Amino acid sequence: MSDRMFDSPVFVKVGNSLVEEIACLEDALEFLYEWPRNRRGPIYETALRACQRAFDSDYPISAARQAFIGFAKSIDILEDVSVPLPWMIGGKTGASGVGV
Repeated sequence: MSDRMFDSPVFVKVGNSLVEEIACLEDALEFLYEWPRNRRGPIYETALRACQRAFDSDYPISAARQAFIGFAKSIDILEDVSVPLPWMIGGKTGASGVGV
């Protein structure tokens, strides 16, 4: 396990129906780097700095994760996975694996 892994992943909505798992600092940084420039603000900058500091130094990964969560909440893309996502709940399938 990487020492840059989050203790538990963060799930964010991307697009209308996709959910992306952010499991480590690299995932968070990639997500933040790809975030549209015209939608960046102070909370984005705080999350980016926290993730960069945790990546480059001994800044706590848990603090970077919390900053990323704060960013996701601020723009309403944080996905609550305390309930199973639709794709996690399988429909009934027959022996062939095809839905019945």
